[in-house]
Amino acid sequence: MMASCENSSTVHKDGSVMSSTLLFTTGLIGNTIALVILGKHKRDSRRRVSAFYILVTGLVLTDLFGKCLISPVVFVSYASNLTLKALGANNHLCDYFSFSMSFFGLASMFILFAMALECWLSISHPFFYQEHFTKRRVIVIFPVVYIFCLLFCSMPLMGLGSNKQYCPGTWCFINMTMVEQTPSFSVLYATLMAILIASVLLCNSSVAINLTKMYRKQRQRSNSSLSVRDGTRRFAHSEEVDHLILLVLMSAIFLICSLPLTASHSAAM
Repeated sequence: MMASCENSSTVHKDGSVMSSTLLFTTGLIGNTIALVILGKHKRDSRRRVSAFYILVTGLVLTDLFGKCLISPVVFVSYASNLTLKALGANNHLCDYFSFSMSFFGLASMFILFAMALECWLSISHPFFYQEHFTKRRVIVIFPVVYIFCLLFCSMPLMGLGSNKQYCPGTWCFINMTMVEQTPSFSVLYATLMAILIASVLLCNSSVAINLTKMYRKQRQRSNSSLSVRDGTRRFAHSEEVDHLILLVLMSAIFLICSLPLTASHSAAM
């Protein structure tokens, strides 16, 4: 991140539209494939749609919608060779880009945390999960997350923080430079993201440990004493293992994308 790009009007020469195109295309194809697989799973499934399925679908749609709103701005900037500040009057386009990045990044992380929490409750507290983690309550998670992220990420637009244009001038984000003595919005955002990341890692680790213990207990049982109920329980655990594998993969992708922005604040302090 170069300070020289903060007020520049032309795209820096080191910028490459190919990298942005590759990231957008890869994300678009990945999300589309995920939606096709989820749709096929819903048609083929003989049981009702699970809470985990709803959360995964919501996460994929949120990420896809964010890419479709953010990436075209980058392409226009490259095509015109003008930075976001030069394209938008009164810094409006830069503010829009920064808000969109922070909103969809935070919303996706909240949904990912909800997925990790759902997986952890279903394994560690199955009775509480069956009673309280209903399909209706899972659906309510989305408007709650969106409204909170909308209000929280609007703070810089209300003067409780600032946005900054970063090199090569095709994107803007929260100003991570500490210029005040009082806590800024960047501190709040980075802290909240760090808490969510740590919570996701803790939930995933706990689920992995509990599943390992269950697997070891089942292996200790004699094969001759296995009942039909044991077979059903083993099938349920295998499904939860699939959920955990998917959750870990999605967590790794989002953490790789989120950690640099979160860590950059610590470096700027």
